[in-house]
Amino acid sequence: MVSVKPLQTPPGQCPQCWEHAHDRRAHRHLKPREDCSQCVDHMRNGHPYIVPKKGSRWW
Repeated sequence: MVSVKPLQTPPGQCPQCWEHAHDRRAHRHLKPREDCSQCVDHMRNGHPYIVPKKGSRWW
């Protein structure tokens, strides 16, 4: 098992999704039941970047 620092995005994951899921500061400014505009945009438009897996090849 690979040990991961709390805010270090693991391979195969999206950095924004990882940060917003594991860092309470990302949504601290929101009111109760208010959507995060960055998260909503991200859900609609997809992941712009995924951390590559080490040693993985597509073929």
